[in-house]
Amino acid sequence: MRGMNQVIAPAGVSLPAANYALAIGTTGAARWLHTAGIVGGDADGVVPPTIGEQARNIWRTIGKLLEEASMPVASIVAVTTYVVAAPDLEDRLAAVMQERDRFVESHLAASTLVTVPRLVREEWFVEIAVIAAR
Repeated sequence: MRGMNQVIAPAGVSLPAANYALAIGTTGAARWLHTAGIVGGDADGVVPPTIGEQARNIWRTIGKLLEEASMPVASIVAVTTYVVAAPDLEDRLAAVMQERDRFVESHLAASTLVTVPRLVREEWFVEIAVIAAR
């Protein structure tokens, strides 16, 4: 087994629909990080008007949380993403996944993406939570 977090990819199952793993196995983790659902406001609490900008802010925040916890991006084992459904849903999903892929680069984590009718504040279009293990 390479490293503590390993992609689990058995033969005979449907492949992931995008750039993620169906499962991650973790062994010997001494430290875990569970984030709350992070929304897209910047450091001053200003929420940008586009979902892509919100997703970029979210991943920037997740990066800072990982850094503060002394955990590299490769320690992310699970990502849960909530996207507000709208007529332009395909474009919204593409923007969110583009920002995720930009942040994690080639790292794979188990990922769940759920569309919802709305989040707590109307200006929030996306919310992301991660679990990391190291």
